[in-house]
Amino acid sequence: MAATATPAVEDVPAPSSTRRERTGWYFYDWAMSAFSTTVITVFLGPFLTTVTELAAGCELGADTCSGHVYPLGIKVAAGSYFPYLVSLSVFLTVFVLPVVGAVADRSAHKKRLLAAAAFTGAGATVAMLFVTGDRYLLGGALFLVANIAFGAGVVVYNSFLPQLGGPDDRDGISSRGWALGYLGGGLLLALNLVAVQSLGDGSAQRTLDLARWSIVSAGLWWALFTLVPLRWLREHPTPAALHGTGNVLTDGFRQLGRTLRQLKAYPLTLFFLLAFLVYNDGIQTVIALASQYGTEELRLEQSTLIVTILLVQFLAFGGALLLGALARRIGAWKTVLLSLVLWTGVILAAFRLPAEAPLPFMALGAGIGLVLGGSQALSRSLFSQLIPAGREGEYYGFYEISDKGTSWLGPLAFGLVFQLTNSYRVGLVSLLIFFVVGFVLLLAVPMRRAIVAAGNTPPRVL
Repeated sequence: MAATATPAVEDVPAPSSTRRERTGWYFYDWAMSAFSTTVITVFLGPFLTTVTELAAGCELGADTCSGHVYPLGIKVAAGSYFPYLVSLSVFLTVFVLPVVGAVADRSAHKKRLLAAAAFTGAGATVAMLFVTGDRYLLGGALFLVANIAFGAGVVVYNSFLPQLGGPDDRDGISSRGWALGYLGGGLLLALNLVAVQSLGDGSAQRTLDLARWSIVSAGLWWALFTLVPLRWLREHPTPAALHGTGNVLTDGFRQLGRTLRQLKAYPLTLFFLLAFLVYNDGIQTVIALASQYGTEELRLEQSTLIVTILLVQFLAFGGALLLGALARRIGAWKTVLLSLVLWTGVILAAFRLPAEAPLPFMALGAGIGLVLGGSQALSRSLFSQLIPAGREGEYYGFYEISDKGTSWLGPLAFGLVFQLTNSYRVGLVSLLIFFVVGFVLLLAVPMRRAIVAAGNTPPRVL
């Protein structure tokens, strides 16, 4: 396959895009990062856990809660409800996101799909305003809608990347998008920090109310700034979109069926995807459950968590650009491998953090910020090199199943270990396996051969 693929792609010019179009693409990261930062990383875990504890009969503000809730008749520890929801959302995206990607590949109007996903997710986030008292089931349902819509939007968004630059440009484009996303997410988080500090009175009820309004603000931010990419991005319809039957949903399902049957033709792409699914599962679990670990195990104040995540955001802005620059020198593949070694150190350090000690927690957050953005941005651009032309949406649908807070094995392992041991520290240790195994799998991928096998031209440095 490699011998026949290389001549076919050597003379293909790099995709052309304007600076305005690339900036519009960056701004969707700015828009949606408010959800991943303010909602997933900081507020929703502690907020929904508190609402669930109220439903389990625990007192508001209690230090510990051993109560249970019974969604659909299933006995669930209150502290495990949110991790289980994250896992359930990903189980559902397994069926949704590849279809969204296939439809995007067959559609001449991808921006409309982006708008539908973004506004659906933003609307569900704003509706968290009605999650009051012990309405944990409403909160869980809204989270499922918002998180699935979030993933669908990212699939469509990522599918634009190969059309914005050639093989040597994508690491930089992807890194700048991630960097701007962390900057936008950090800005909204800073505004929420000001609100929490200035309006909070120390009571558990006021803290809960401020968390709810902070979540709502993320939905409004997401919807408002999505208008920028919808205006500045251009459509890049594939040949399949231009010559389809006109019914993109039917064409999408047919194409998805063909792609699933032909996946075995690209075993190295699948092997990279397996490595990514494993190590990114660990990354996303750390992001999604960091606040819950800080509040429930380390007994840190909400303001400490927000300051730490804010620190992560702004350092991740620089870290994404820094690792992007390193990738230009040593290659994206080697840079991601280095970041996984650093992630392993982060987990070991987090396990040893003392309770009620904000400064060590903040120092660890600074370390996370330096590797977080780069490891994610470069993974995205690496995968873009392994996708057969014209199937970007479908393949990014598979990719997104484990991306942007929709991992499932990590939260499931964390939740199960907590339910068995009632210890968040022990649950944290279970995440080490994802980084170690992910490193070994990624190291085994022959990247240059994999890129050529997919019919693409490798970048000069890998």
